[in-house]
Amino acid sequence: MDDYLRPIVQTDVARPTEALPLAGGWGWFTQLEVLRRDAAPRIVAADTVDPARLDALTTPRAPIAGLTFDRPRIMGILNVTPDSFSDGGKHASVEAARAAAMTMQAADIIDIGGESTRPGAATVPAQDEISRTAPVIAALKAAGVKQLLSIDTRKAGVAEEALAAGATLVNDVSGFTFDPALASVCARHAAPVCVMHTQGDPETMQRNPQYDDVLLDVYDVLATQIEMLERQGIPRAHIIADPGIGFGKTLPHNLALLARLSLFHGLGVPLLLGASRKGFIGTLGAEPQADRRLPGSLAVALAALKHGTQIVRVHDVPETAQAIALWRASVAGCADG
Repeated sequence: MDDYLRPIVQTDVARPTEALPLAGGWGWFTQLEVLRRDAAPRIVAADTVDPARLDALTTPRAPIAGLTFDRPRIMGILNVTPDSFSDGGKHASVEAARAAAMTMQAADIIDIGGESTRPGAATVPAQDEISRTAPVIAALKAAGVKQLLSIDTRKAGVAEEALAAGATLVNDVSGFTFDPALASVCARHAAPVCVMHTQGDPETMQRNPQYDDVLLDVYDVLATQIEMLERQGIPRAHIIADPGIGFGKTLPHNLALLARLSLFHGLGVPLLLGASRKGFIGTLGAEPQADRRLPGSLAVALAALKHGTQIVRVHDVPETAQAIALWRASVAGCADG
């Protein structure tokens, strides 16, 4: 297909009768932006488009591990590394990690990572990553945490041990390009996955990343990887997609993706956005200290919800939950959102 359809998402309480629902969530649309590599964007009415082409946009997303996507979901970040960009070392022990998880009661998913993927970070040996993550996952399961547990890894061996310890979901920042064995591990365990876009690896990804058209290039890569995962035995209903803000992208690249984020609903899977505390927030918000970027992180998360993004991945879970509750109430005009 030469053109790409981006729903122009609305959340207003005044909803026209001809409006189409967006992916079973809180958004709707009556118009689409048609994007092409060889022509300027144009806007068309949704009712002028072949209905078959709209199915991926309008079909409700299936629950993943029991988690529905009719309302915004929060993935809390739990880094158990010594060198993550904003909280490295704070949760390096099992006790500290468990205590941090207890502050994430409002999260729907807790994402546990044992390898920093900040720009410039070196690859961590799999056994080191396992020793950091598997005991934490087991401890959280033993403590009876109600959230889904996700393992943030690029490696098959790490995922294998994490799933055995009680993780449910595998979140791969490499988009299943780093370890060829990882997809088969997830398929064998029937584990849902999050496939993220990146250009290069963490050690080199910010060395002058280049795209022909960042929006369409990222979309095409994610579409290709989703098809690959399906061939490996992972159904599309078990896949989440993440455009990978800050991973092999400059500030203009990040902003181009955020401005037209709703394009990625065309992939037919739930969308996740991970922008919390990232460098571009520090740049635009004039805040060099990562753990002081909460206001900017909240602003980006709420902007993502305006595009119908189903999951936001954040460091500051209680604050994000409060912001989302107030955003939903304000948009809907009633307290139940």
